Amino acid sequence: MSTPLTRRRTTRVAAALAAVGVAATAAGLVGAPGPAGASSHREAPLIAGDPAVDNTDVYAFVSPDHQDTVTLIANFAPFQEPNGGPNFYPFATDARYDINVDNDGDAKADLTYRFTFQTEDRRGKSTFLYNNGAVTSLDDENLLFRQFYALEVVDQRGNAKKLVQRGKVAPSNTGPKSMPDYGALRDQAITAVPGGAKAFVGQADDPFFLDLRVFDLLYGADLSEVGQDTLRGFNANTIALQVPKNWLALKGDAKRNPVIGVWSDTERRSMEISPGRARAHGEWVQVSRLGNPLVNEVVVPAALKDTFNSLTPDQDAKVEELVDRVTEPEVPRLIEQIYKIPAPRGKRDDLVEIFLTGITTKLGGPIKADLNSQVNNADVNPRKFVPSEQLRLNMGVPVSGDQNRLGVLAKDNQGFPNGRRLTDDVVDIGLQALEGATVNGVVEGLAAGDKVDANENAFGKQFPYVALPNNTAVNAGGGEVAIKPTAGGSMPTAPLWGGLLAVLLIGAGFWIFRNRARQAASPTE
Repeated sequence: MSTPLTRRRTTRVAAALAAVGVAATAAGLVGAPGPAGASSHREAPLIAGDPAVDNTDVYAFVSPDHQDTVTLIANFAPFQEPNGGPNFYPFATDARYDINVDNDGDAKADLTYRFTFQTEDRRGKSTFLYNNGAVTSLDDENLLFRQFYALEVVDQRGNAKKLVQRGKVAPSNTGPKSMPDYGALRDQAITAVPGGAKAFVGQADDPFFLDLRVFDLLYGADLSEVGQDTLRGFNANTIALQVPKNWLALKGDAKRNPVIGVWSDTERRSMEISPGRARAHGEWVQVSRLGNPLVNEVVVPAALKDTFNSLTPDQDAKVEELVDRVTEPEVPRLIEQIYKIPAPRGKRDDLVEIFLTGITTKLGGPIKADLNSQVNNADVNPRKFVPSEQLRLNMGVPVSGDQNRLGVLAKDNQGFPNGRRLTDDVVDIGLQALEGATVNGVVEGLAAGDKVDANENAFGKQFPYVALPNNTAVNAGGGEVAIKPTAGGSMPTAPLWGGLLAVLLIGAGFWIFRNRARQAASPTE
């Protein structure tokens, strides 16, 4: 049996949020969920300044159309406004993007799928354009900015095997005229991996859906600020990998050992900066990490957010301050303060058992169910099991014929927190667990949730499943901005003023150019 849990062995934030569904189901509770926070979009001070390597979400689910495989998705670079040129949103070429798998429960990666990137920039000094015409293929000469990736798998001993040498990255969607059939470009970016796997890297619609006004005193202090999908219209950079289950399972046997833990991280080398130049050198440093949603952003306090991004799962339980945020979460206290709904009292062993260990009867926790703990794997040594924050998936749970967005909370055991599907409403699943649904039942006062129940764009039925990236402005439809007239007359609208200003600027530029030409033609004194 595993060593008994202690405060120093229980860890971290995510416990509080993903816990939700399994706990409610095990207690026989099926009800509507409540509001919650966001996934890891700009969640910590340092990573907010380095969006290219900022993990936003991780998904892990049995592929619905190829049920002998698992699809792993990691997203990066949040809040991509489609019109954000001229550089748009490349992957960093001086970083490593990792998707990690722990199949024996020791909180260390048994497999790491590592992506690194190279850039081919053909613009030079000739143009600022990302593309200088319509792009109909990834090899189109009109596509001036291109990226490629290498994919390797690294085992627990550090041995690496190259899986893809030079995969093509689907570009940023620069607009409907530039890329009239982005679906064709994405299809061309799906790369076959020897052994029955597939990889996709490129831009996609950000699949996470929620109302982020949770940060305005928990939806305006009266639940008036709900129903607006904050991420509507924004894109993200996506890495998707579909692999046979036996690749991921302990000893290559997904039937005996179906449970895995998944998280993503990004790494950079330390930098040496001097006037006029910066040089990467030294060891690789982890700068971002993500397993379960709603962890670093909502559970971890501000002073620990950068620390959390630097930790590997096997270090979680050693940071007592993080353990305290799981056993004594902040969000229920805020709800009590703002909404007068009493917070559960005492140490939250329910959250510890649900999230840091996975759901199992073998650890003696309060949830009497076996779902997604690595100790349920037949070949795991329970004495080496280490509680840690991971997105845990039981690959043996059949794909649901009728998927429910509330996942395990609605008795759909193939959904979150047993892995995470694109359609799982992790926000609405989340807060009920923090509010003690396993003990006191569903909190009806929060049952309406954030009223954002689905993504604005439909997900695909085939790999990579994510929706195509948006190509129109997030603020489209805002209309003309009227300028308030002064007393005694009317004023033209903002677009007209913009046109007049453009004419003036062009005229001024022409005058300067002509004047300089005359000076150049005049003899020098």
